[in-house]
Amino acid sequence: MKIDAQLGALYPHLAADMAKRMEAMGFDAVWSFEAGHDPFLPLVAAAMSTERLQIGTNIAVAFGRSPFATAQAAWDLQQASGGRFHLGLGTQVRAHIERRYDMPFEHPAARLTDYIRCLRAIFDNFQNGTKPEYQGPFYRFILTNPAFIPGPIAHPHIPIYVAGVNPRMCRVAGEVADGFHVHPMHSIAYLKDVVRPAIDEGARMAGKSVDDLDLHASVFAVLGETEAERSASEKQIREQVAFYASTPSYRALLRHHGMEALGKELSQVMRNGEIDKMAAMVPDALLAEVAISASYSELGAALKNRYDGLVQRIATYYPIPDDDPIERWADVVKGFEAA
Repeated sequence: MKIDAQLGALYPHLAADMAKRMEAMGFDAVWSFEAGHDPFLPLVAAAMSTERLQIGTNIAVAFGRSPFATAQAAWDLQQASGGRFHLGLGTQVRAHIERRYDMPFEHPAARLTDYIRCLRAIFDNFQNGTKPEYQGPFYRFILTNPAFIPGPIAHPHIPIYVAGVNPRMCRVAGEVADGFHVHPMHSIAYLKDVVRPAIDEGARMAGKSVDDLDLHASVFAVLGETEAERSASEKQIREQVAFYASTPSYRALLRHHGMEALGKELSQVMRNGEIDKMAAMVPDALLAEVAISASYSELGAALKNRYDGLVQRIATYYPIPDDDPIERWADVVKGFEAA
């Protein structure tokens, strides 16, 4: 089991020093995500400034780009990092794909399956010069010429991760991906009862099992050495949990714990514009299911003990602040490794 860190969404020129710090802390990988910045560009800086640290996206929005555009970025990052890149993809939600990216969203599970198969056909062309003749239900790759083929690299296999919450996307990951990004809005029970069985169901369609995939979980962690620090951390996480719980996409988790009504209530409060009331509506029982609470000295062991045997990679949800001392997080990693 590996312990990773979030690089976050940031300008590329800030990523080099952050990645170097995280490598010094002992983390196995850093992950960028797509929010206010492109998720690939910071990883170029991270790749060029580190030696052993793996890098990846958690996530890049698939439907906002063509498979060929994603393939080019992934191929160059794999070459620049010497084979340390992991491509994590997610679908986003209909409103953002159609109204922010101005791209189609229909049939997201089938569309992402086709997207990944098209990506693999493009990678095969890049590495082996295979004729471009992929035609799927949503995407195709049927034209290129030597000017657009970057050529072979030393590490042509780029692990592809799919992010998701609901069983259908878990099955997609099992069938066509190498790994799965477990959304932070999860519980151990949901991971055991829903996520892993659905991934296994998809994997068996491809002659695999859930144990053939790398599962990476982002974890809400209430952190602090003092009561004041933990109180501030808990407030931040309650706000994030409330936001996710208000979104219909995450109702399956609430339903699994008998809290579906809470999601509907939070959605109504959100529509009313009363966002400042939402965090207080998150019950302690839900927070206990989706978050761990620990001091920094306890965190590594707490993560290992909670997730061992369920996932292969783990990271706390929020990026590490710039002013946090390297020694504090180096001790977290040591605690994780010793547990």
